[in-house]
Amino acid sequence: MKKLKIMKKKEVVPGECSTDFQPAKGLFSPVPPIVRQLTRGFASKKWSSHNEPVPIPSKNEIEKLVLQAQQILFPGYFTGMILSAESLEYYLGQTLTTFYENLTRQISSAIRHDCFRHNKACTKCGERSYEIAASFIKTLPEIKELLELDIEATLQGDPAAENGDEVIFSYPGFFAIMVYRLAHRLVELGVPIIPRIMSEYAYSRTSIDIHPGAEIGCSFFIDHGAGVVIGATSDIGSRVRIYQGVTLGALSLPRNAAEKLRNTKRHPTIEDDVIIYANATILGGKTTIGARSIVGGNVWLTESVGPDTKVLLKQPELIYLGNEEKQRTNEKSNK
Repeated sequence: MKKLKIMKKKEVVPGECSTDFQPAKGLFSPVPPIVRQLTRGFASKKWSSHNEPVPIPSKNEIEKLVLQAQQILFPGYFTGMILSAESLEYYLGQTLTTFYENLTRQISSAIRHDCFRHNKACTKCGERSYEIAASFIKTLPEIKELLELDIEATLQGDPAAENGDEVIFSYPGFFAIMVYRLAHRLVELGVPIIPRIMSEYAYSRTSIDIHPGAEIGCSFFIDHGAGVVIGATSDIGSRVRIYQGVTLGALSLPRNAAEKLRNTKRHPTIEDDVIIYANATILGGKTTIGARSIVGGNVWLTESVGPDTKVLLKQPELIYLGNEEKQRTNEKSNK
């Protein structure tokens, strides 16, 4: 019979990694005191948390609502199925019913959370949620008409836009405007928190930040778009065109003044048919840009401009170094 070979315990060589399991005792000892410290902090109500008996709106579900609304407003563009004249009504009925139920649930969560958070008397939240959701879906045809005007404004304002399909599929400015028009309608219906979640979702996809409380007229066009900021109390007329990097913002507030000025107009008014070029900054609730005016790139404005006005920066002095400088000197001497 073969003798069993007795395995010797491997000696740990300095500098090498030991594969032996370490005893579990003591490895997790730091966890309980930290848990207790965090629990006390949250229980004190001084730290933000959602430790409440009511559900909070779901960020993921609200993002899905945006995409469902997009599928309803632009049927056939963002679905895998082929739609025909015969199947369109069935598709819209099925999709809108699902959207209506999902929206109602999120509105209910938003209302209940808002009532609990601010100690409001919350009555008939479920019934109110259905009523608000019903009022919202009734305005979808109106929102669709506005979006069609926005598409037409894009085609008129951008020679690079080949057709409406291209705008719907690929223009970040149009996506941001669509989300704004949906979110703004919810603001008008008094729905808390959901409009802001929607607008931040649009910002994460486009780098365009439109507060859902802003007032924006028809035929709105944002070209390129990245870096655009439109503040909560901005008032924008019809047929306005703005470019990337434009800010419609508020003047800097004194410390502790936010609550006092929360419901006052802090952002500019842009009247009809205005064009605002890239990286222009317009600040202040008393600042108005008159109809048909043009604000040039990189302009900084904190005062009003009358109608039919052009506001432009002076041509900067350019300095050319190297071969480019020699070439320009020769061209001047040959004239």
